[in-house]
Amino acid sequence: MTFFEIVGVITIIYYLFYLIYPWFLDCDLHLSLLETFGQPIETLRGKVVWITGASSGIGEHLAYVLAKAHCKLILSARRAPELSQVKKKCLEVNPHLQDSDVEVMVMDICDLSSHQKCFDHVITKFGRLDVLVNNAGRSQRAAWEKIDIRVDKELFDLNVFSLVALSRIVYSYFEEVGHGHLVVTSSLAGVLGVPFSGSYTGSKHALHGYFQSLRVEKMNKNIPISIVCPGAVQTPFLSESFTDTIGKKFGEVTANAKNKLSSERCAHLIAVAMVNHVDECWIAHSTSLQLTYLARYYPNIARVIFQLLGQRFFQYVRDNKVTVASE
Repeated sequence: MTFFEIVGVITIIYYLFYLIYPWFLDCDLHLSLLETFGQPIETLRGKVVWITGASSGIGEHLAYVLAKAHCKLILSARRAPELSQVKKKCLEVNPHLQDSDVEVMVMDICDLSSHQKCFDHVITKFGRLDVLVNNAGRSQRAAWEKIDIRVDKELFDLNVFSLVALSRIVYSYFEEVGHGHLVVTSSLAGVLGVPFSGSYTGSKHALHGYFQSLRVEKMNKNIPISIVCPGAVQTPFLSESFTDTIGKKFGEVTANAKNKLSSERCAHLIAVAMVNHVDECWIAHSTSLQLTYLARYYPNIARVIFQLLGQRFFQYVRDNKVTVASE
């Protein structure tokens, strides 16, 4: 074989590998390799980690993973009773943690005026902060053209501007002390377009823009920025989702489905990404993962395939049913 033929064969094998292998994964290939060969989660032992949106779902289960790794935790959300239950379970999963190692801090992240006070409380309590996990946020189900612009603004206030405002306070501190880690919970909706979630998809794309800009602007190896992108995860997100009307929630219970990752598995993989300082990772059932690879690396082919599949297919992949009927 000539040199160019060898290069051609290697190229074909490479692309076939990336086309086929993701069908057997629940995260991108890089993260999958790090789970086996990278730094273990236990390396985070002793880190002070602040998790926003910690009262349920991914944030709740990430707290349990980090508690097992002997991290000191600050749990923030608006609901005090739920946070107290999360703290109780953190202490149960790791009896070696002291009550003082897990701090419940009730916080409305959309109240930007409270951010500095909350950050100051964290430093007063633990003397330092090592990791901020920006996990607060809500999803959406609505037809794009029917969305009240006030919904877009309210959703962006929660999913984007509140996270950016808090991160600016924390990043300034990280620069002052010379180290730290920002973790941002985005979504596969931040990587490709998702039907019937226009405002939500826009908000997640905005997060990528803000934090990728920060990463390139600073290029600070001592302050990594990790953007984690889950697909469909078994959490109670659907009942709290935004709709097309201001103040109205979607209000449906999320059904269990094989196409959704468990919160526990998703949280474990996020912890793997954290400890290995991954820039960006995708975490999802193999179908969603393959669709994301297709959209990112084969956009022309993806355009044809997505049209053939239709928007109903994407609703079943995400919600296991049609949540918004098209007209």
